[in-house]
Amino acid sequence: MTGSKAGGAVKYRRRGKQLLPDFRLALQNLALRKLRSLLTMLGMIFGVAAVVSMLSIGAGAQQQVLAFIEQLGVRNLIIEAKEVPDPTELARIRKISPGLTRKDLRVIRTNVAELTASTGRKRIAPSSMLPKPRQDMPLVYGVAPEYQSIAGLRIVAGRFFEGIENDGAAPVCVLGEGAKANLFPQGGAVGEYVKVNEQWFRVIGVLGSQLTAQSELSGLRSQDLNNLIYAPLESVSYRLEDRLSYLRDEIDGLYLQLDKTADSGAVADVVRGILNSSHRNAGDFTLVVPAELLAEQKRTKNIFEMVMVAIASISLLVGGIGIMNIMLASILERTHEIGVRRAVGARRRDILRQFLVEAILISFVGGLLGIGCGFGISRLVATMAGWSTIVTVNSVLLAFLVSVSVGLVFGIYPAAKAARLDPVEALRYE
Repeated sequence: MTGSKAGGAVKYRRRGKQLLPDFRLALQNLALRKLRSLLTMLGMIFGVAAVVSMLSIGAGAQQQVLAFIEQLGVRNLIIEAKEVPDPTELARIRKISPGLTRKDLRVIRTNVAELTASTGRKRIAPSSMLPKPRQDMPLVYGVAPEYQSIAGLRIVAGRFFEGIENDGAAPVCVLGEGAKANLFPQGGAVGEYVKVNEQWFRVIGVLGSQLTAQSELSGLRSQDLNNLIYAPLESVSYRLEDRLSYLRDEIDGLYLQLDKTADSGAVADVVRGILNSSHRNAGDFTLVVPAELLAEQKRTKNIFEMVMVAIASISLLVGGIGIMNIMLASILERTHEIGVRRAVGARRRDILRQFLVEAILISFVGGLLGIGCGFGISRLVATMAGWSTIVTVNSVLLAFLVSVSVGLVFGIYPAAKAARLDPVEALRYE
């Protein structure tokens, strides 16, 4: 048994020694025909660069979406009131359904035992504000103190408001990172005052940065989550709500946090049933289940990567055909050389190995250059378009392995043809 292992090791060392001369000869042949070698590699370079850059763009976009969904909270359920800009249509719906109300929240709390925290939300778009915002007017979110844990808000200065402040409709607020920079760009904001419409609110805290979706996602509005002012729900309802606007919903959003053992899909069905019953199937709300969105986006990411690889692999296929074409032309040019090698004792498998090594070397070097080009294209897209791009190790390995495999597959036929040449005829070939 030990003898067979030793024999196998000697055999592999012998093969390794045989490959070294073939590798040096392949390098010499490619160096002698630099321009043709480069043109042959172009297909590999473009193909690998396309795979790496396209996957990096897709990975960057998908990572942003996945991170945003994770920020929503995989143990949360979010109910959003559907916006109806047409007053006539809104009046028709209100004859059927009262819209999202605090009563809905109380019924859900009573019937869903898996809840650990919950809050309503009242969103107000101010008509005026002091200090005057330098950019877009921040929106005001009226929420309960539980919203901080539900949304995973991170305080960087001051504190979040408490239950006693919500119950007493205290005129306090917490600024998002963007709202702070928008209203108080020069210094600290805690302790300062913000006038929203005709009401003054004291700033008691500032939040850290949050991710923001670039487009609407399953019923969630696309908005800058950093350019927000958070105030107690009771304060917003008492101080800012337009009491004359009878068509407004009492609240326009619900946030529910479930315990770790809860099945978010099953609880979502229960909540949907409760709301459909009280709203008489008016369809005036959207229920978002971040856990299901996360799973769906991961499936979409996998499909996207497969499609991108399939599309980019067409370039590699074209590059492989180019390698085969050039190798066949090279065989015609070097027929006499092949005859000389056969005459001095080279076997068919030696000729086969020589040309196969050349084909693999072309695709290997082309793959390395393609990876460099892919990195460059990815960075260029990120700089010029402002997109997030991520070059992953898996995309680099995939592109590189496919390029070498293409060189191997498309190099077999030319190498076999070279090995089958008759030595006598090859020596007579001019």
